[in-house]
Amino acid sequence: MEPYIFDIIRSSFVDGPGLRTVVFFKGCNLNCFWCHNPEGKDPKPQLALFEEKCSGCGVCRTVCEKGEGPCTLCGACARFCPEGARKLYGRKYGDDELMKILTADRAFYEATGGGVTFSGGECMLYPETVLRLGEKLHGQGISFAVDTAGNVPYEWFRPLFPLAPIFLYDVKAIDPELHKRGTGSDNQRILDNLDRLIGDGQKLIIRVPVIPDFNEEDEVRKIDAYLESRGLKAEHLPYHEMGESKKAALTLAAQQ
Repeated sequence: MEPYIFDIIRSSFVDGPGLRTVVFFKGCNLNCFWCHNPEGKDPKPQLALFEEKCSGCGVCRTVCEKGEGPCTLCGACARFCPEGARKLYGRKYGDDELMKILTADRAFYEATGGGVTFSGGECMLYPETVLRLGEKLHGQGISFAVDTAGNVPYEWFRPLFPLAPIFLYDVKAIDPELHKRGTGSDNQRILDNLDRLIGDGQKLIIRVPVIPDFNEEDEVRKIDAYLESRGLKAEHLPYHEMGESKKAALTLAAQQ
């Protein structure tokens, strides 16, 4: 199944080394309560309504294809909203269209040691797509990174190894019960996959989101000790609330 993409960000310096273009795939098999990309959880397109931006002009109702009928997620209201109060998250790209975007900043990648990052959601839920696009980038001499929580079968990683990707690997907790409370899933496969990636000599950047009232003190120390025992050091990512407004906007649109 080809993924929906909910965002493409160019000129990022926070999703791997150098300047990068980041592709955000929709769909995730974790349910982190703090997620700053809640629009990436559902694999299907979603409409969001940012009520604080809405002026009540009524353009959305004028351009709506269904009128009073159920929403078909055509996106007309988002395209024509003069205030940007509505946004449709999720569309599909053909490879040619996407590669045109991903190769546009080649000169900046080369100057900064950057490249392309596949993120989400969880991009590794779509291993065939990541592999196909990775092969295209590799063939053009552009490096790529895979931003993953690691909660997928290890066999899905292996075909990527000859392409020399960088894995941006999230570790959220060592304690399995804490991890399940925070994400809805056990972490055994995540930690097993991390050890296997280490054993297979893959390039890794470990990232730990530091979340208040979840892992910000003792658990972060446990994570750091776990990683240090494997010769790794984590980047600590500070918590921010940017996901809360998007979560509210998704909820509001779904209620209409």
